[in-house]
Amino acid sequence: MSSSPQRKRIRKSPADRRAEIVDAAAAIALTEGLECITLRRIGEELGVRPGLISHYFPAVEDLVAEAFGTAAGAELNTLLPADPATEPPTDRLARFFSLATGPAYDDISRLWINARHLSRYRPALRDRVGRQEALWRGRLEDLVRDGVACGEFRTADPYVATVQILVVIDGLGAHANTEAADRPEAVTRMAVSTAERELGLEIGTLTGRGGALDAGRGGVPAPSVADGTPGTAQITSGDDPGVRGGS
Repeated sequence: MSSSPQRKRIRKSPADRRAEIVDAAAAIALTEGLECITLRRIGEELGVRPGLISHYFPAVEDLVAEAFGTAAGAELNTLLPADPATEPPTDRLARFFSLATGPAYDDISRLWINARHLSRYRPALRDRVGRQEALWRGRLEDLVRDGVACGEFRTADPYVATVQILVVIDGLGAHANTEAADRPEAVTRMAVSTAERELGLEIGTLTGRGGALDAGRGGVPAPSVADGTPGTAQITSGDDPGVRGGS
């Protein structure tokens, strides 16, 4: 009698196993909240014992911080790529505002609120939030400086303009858990209006460019942290931007 062949068990490298753990934690952070990240919960998600998780992350607080950094980093790389290719600065900024609105980013907006609240009590998370905020400021400031250098933007201080834009985005995003349907358009467009004003652009420039980019794109990719497959969601130019790491 022939026996059925047994499936060969593949042993993952330490780097692959660690990445798998962080991705699982980041996915849970986005959908359930950072408080739900425990060694037992991640072990159940991956079908392994909690002891394996603790081998890579003896302190669960380090895993929480890593999960937030992974999710927030994926968002940043989608909205403001480190290598922006050849798009003009105005198109890159319009693309940023277009992608950073709507239901595709509700979870990441709530995650920023969650992380900032918990970082008051968790030093490792506080450090990671600060690092992500600095990355956000740096990427957006680089974009503003590019626009000034090529004559598309006009501002006396690119850093101050960057911070002003991010403060408004964060202020609007702080309401990610509340109903936004009854907000006046002047409020929902505050971040875009601030950018246009501070960068010397005509009113409606970024919304118009964003609409043209949306028409060519067809949907908005959401940041992916686990399976590498972005989701899509239709957006409206008047939606609130979510919380971002800027203020």
